[in-house]
Amino acid sequence: MLEETYKSAGVDIEAGEKTVDKIKAYAKSTFNKSVLTDIGMFGAFYEPDFSGIAKPVLVSSVDGVGTKLKIAIEMKKFDTIGQDLVNHCVNDIAVCGAKPLFFLDYYAVGKLNPDNAAEVIKGFAVACKENDCALVGGETAEMPGLYNNDDFDISGTIVGVVDKSKIIDGKQIQKGDYLIGYPSNGLHTNGYSLARKILFQKYSVNDYIPELNNTLGNELLKVHKSYLGLISNLKKTINLKGLSHITGGGIVGNTLRIIPEGLDLNIFWGNWEMPAIFKLIQKTGNISNDEMRKVFNCGIGLIAVISKEDKIVAFQAAHDAQEHPLLIGEVV
Repeated sequence: MLEETYKSAGVDIEAGEKTVDKIKAYAKSTFNKSVLTDIGMFGAFYEPDFSGIAKPVLVSSVDGVGTKLKIAIEMKKFDTIGQDLVNHCVNDIAVCGAKPLFFLDYYAVGKLNPDNAAEVIKGFAVACKENDCALVGGETAEMPGLYNNDDFDISGTIVGVVDKSKIIDGKQIQKGDYLIGYPSNGLHTNGYSLARKILFQKYSVNDYIPELNNTLGNELLKVHKSYLGLISNLKKTINLKGLSHITGGGIVGNTLRIIPEGLDLNIFWGNWEMPAIFKLIQKTGNISNDEMRKVFNCGIGLIAVISKEDKIVAFQAAHDAQEHPLLIGEVV
């Protein structure tokens, strides 16, 4: 009778150790003076420098990237999906006024491939460095029977800090305030289940789509933008009454989260043109405008709520950050 081992059950400890060896350099490249531990400890030690912050408040968020993973798996392209996750998490706390401090990841897979895992973690590291955030640790789980061999999932937790007096929470928003929209570069990390269901009945990931000037797969894998630099620039120049990161739920669903009770939104839907990928999805699936606006960001990835008199300064600050602002609505 053959001896049963962990490896025969589908869990390869050696592959896990090899993965850790491959990713150590990526994680260490994000370390700063606040990180006190090496990769591999039972916990990560982070000694924050709160000098210059009168009343530091920690802000945290956890998220995933949904079925965008299926595109990465089909294309065997694993180096960008980690960037998506970090940027998504960074945006979620940046819209509260917070600066990111550190990030932890969770990577679960059916059968561990150290090379693929290293590419995913490399993406975490790239985005963490771009957002001045330390990748202090994570968990890699090989779970045969729960995931197919080629399938995997990722999630991330981010922790940041904001001075209590500088929290952006929407409480100052009032009737007549403007909504300034900042472009997305595609679906970001939301709406992929519907997009995949529609588009892959007609196209494959490798099909070149003339109106996209790109293959479908590459278009769908465009990295979720980080708005941290833009938000930092805006905070220095104007009074940001509220910020909305446009994810699942669309422009209205997400922005209503920061609008005080008794107020509503009037969106100027005709003030911008939906990018080609959204037009392709809508046309191919015969989707109504209402459904598109509920599911997708429709070309707007971030919204700032400001006073009317701050409009000119807000537009200039955005241009300085190489962004292209649009007046997309008002508070009513």
